Amino acid sequence: MENLTIVKVGGKIVEEEASLKQLLADFSSIEGKKLLVHGGGRSATRMAERLGIATQMVEGRRITDTPMLEVVTMVYGGLVNKTIVARLQALGINALGMTGADMNIMLSDRRPVKTIDYGWVGDVRRADGVALSRLIDSGVVPVIAPLTHDGKGNMLNTNADTMAGETAKALAKHYRVTLVFCFEKNGVLRDENDDNSVIPSITPEEYAQLRAEGIVQGGMIPKLDNSFATLSAGVNEVIITKAFNLHNLSLGTHLR
Repeated sequence: MENLTIVKVGGKIVEEEASLKQLLADFSSIEGKKLLVHGGGRSATRMAERLGIATQMVEGRRITDTPMLEVVTMVYGGLVNKTIVARLQALGINALGMTGADMNIMLSDRRPVKTIDYGWVGDVRRADGVALSRLIDSGVVPVIAPLTHDGKGNMLNTNADTMAGETAKALAKHYRVTLVFCFEKNGVLRDENDDNSVIPSITPEEYAQLRAEGIVQGGMIPKLDNSFATLSAGVNEVIITKAFNLHNLSLGTHLR
């Protein structure tokens, strides 16, 4: 099996000129087959404000009513996605910008209403690894925006971490997949106040212990839960690291 590197990067990195330039230079230098999944939440919030559309967040998650769906579709699938694609083309990378609706690569169900109505938010039902692998094998580098569809003609706002994880699972049948989650810290930290206290590797057993001790908590828990689920589904390795460490994937926290 050939190697495939899937990189997920948050909106903050791709929305600022200097960090975007560095990210794409580092991403371009990754050898072999690769794929990028990106966010763009701050750009969507700014665009909504310019259009006079209120942004509602609940526990850090965006409520996506119909006007906001139009904004995130424009911003994620258009402005942010195509800017990345154009920059990668300038670096000699034959990138193709996509949402989950393109080629039907990712189908979702609209999230059911329980205590909160999130609106047009999708929970992934399936990802098409066969279609994506054909693109990748033809020399294309997919750049995937955090949007899926429901098969009924509706776009759905979808968590980018989840999309990266589901893409990795689907492609693990075709490649030896390394999934890289880029965020603002150097990796999973033993002391959240010490950026140099990176835990270099974590097994499932060690993860349970770190949670029990309260070392891993808050927003890192769903990120690690998602990561270990991808490993269980056949992904070779997950790396949690800072975006500016992409040029050296030996850094960060490695999950196996």
